[in-house]
Amino acid sequence: MAYILVLNPIILGSAQDKFGHRLDSVQLTTATALVAAVMTIVMGVGGNLPLAIAAGLGLNAVVAFQIAPLMSWDDAMGLIVIEGLVICVLVVTGLREAVMHAIPQGLKQAIGVGIGLFIAFIGFVDAGFASRVPDAAHTTVPVQLGATGALTGWPVLVFCLGVLLTVGLLARRVRGAILISIVAMTLVAMLIDSLADIKSWGLTTPAWPDQVVAAPDFGLLGRFSLFGAFGQTSVITVVLLVFTLVLSDFFDTMGTVVGISAEAGLLDDEGKVPHLGRVLLIDGAAAVAGGAASSSSATAYIESAAGVGEGSRTGFSNLVTGGLFGLALLLTPLLTIVPLQAAAPALVAVGFLMMTQVKNIDWDRYEIAVPAFLTIAAMPFTYSITNGIGAGFVAHVLIKSVLGRAREVHWLMWAVSALFLVYFAIDPVEQLLGVG
Repeated sequence: MAYILVLNPIILGSAQDKFGHRLDSVQLTTATALVAAVMTIVMGVGGNLPLAIAAGLGLNAVVAFQIAPLMSWDDAMGLIVIEGLVICVLVVTGLREAVMHAIPQGLKQAIGVGIGLFIAFIGFVDAGFASRVPDAAHTTVPVQLGATGALTGWPVLVFCLGVLLTVGLLARRVRGAILISIVAMTLVAMLIDSLADIKSWGLTTPAWPDQVVAAPDFGLLGRFSLFGAFGQTSVITVVLLVFTLVLSDFFDTMGTVVGISAEAGLLDDEGKVPHLGRVLLIDGAAAVAGGAASSSSATAYIESAAGVGEGSRTGFSNLVTGGLFGLALLLTPLLTIVPLQAAAPALVAVGFLMMTQVKNIDWDRYEIAVPAFLTIAAMPFTYSITNGIGAGFVAHVLIKSVLGRAREVHWLMWAVSALFLVYFAIDPVEQLLGVG
């Protein structure tokens, strides 16, 4: 899991909010480590499961590339807090069961696959392997290889070698493959930087810091605005953004909790997770903590399976994992020397791992396959997770209706799909209402 201490600051730190502001990478590293340390320990004590918590990949991409451009960082983090509170309410009221049954399994899996492709695309772009074709080129091709149609420069080479190393280690089932690759390619980047004349590595230059240990910088803690987003964009957009966060976090957590508990042999005779309500409530609280600390929504990690594989069966292992995240608070200078090109291969690898869910989708049934395809394709092609979810939901309702099976669609799906229709047609709707 340690790779999140590098990836989360890179993803959030590489984005700008509506006003052109960026988050400080050192403060992001501190906030990421702090939330992971505290909430992992809380899960261990309160849930008594070997289920570690940290900033969620995919969720942070939504915040960085979709929410922040519409508002300030404080407003964006306020939406994360709201998302966590909504999840807590769903758990306490028992509505999570209704939400779980409302969305077809194929769409749930497609959302995970689409987010995986989106994350991988971000990795390719951040590393400079792919780039936007300049408008001056007058071409309909939106992206190209490298900055000029060809791969040039040492930094891109570091990324390419990192991808090859990461996939090779994953193929060999090497433990800690992603982390090993990040460390190895950072060392390679440092060596190249000392020997070659590099114009720019991007946001981070791989140079050894003046000090390895430093006092943590808690400057981002508490910097959120709970309702500020409503003054920056339309209410419908805000509602759908929160819905997207809840959807991604909620089902990802359910899958992770059930999967880890099953692997650890902790499910009861009916296949249920022990203390599930308490576990989901803590996970919702972790989202609130992530937003309050400006480190994005925190959630349960599937990498907890590594601990289960080594024998973890109780929350005691969380005390060790949380303690190590706490130790990382003092090592921010060492963690912030990793360049994008050394970390981006991890995004490609995570994208691949999330993509494997595609095999569980029934591609022979159009009412499942078409919405799933639109969900998966629209996310990377429109650079928006919300757009992908919306396309899938609307297509699902439409196809079910065309087939004369509208009654099979849950009322929640009808309601959310109606919101998405307004979201996609917001410009003509505003003009009709005279507010455009």
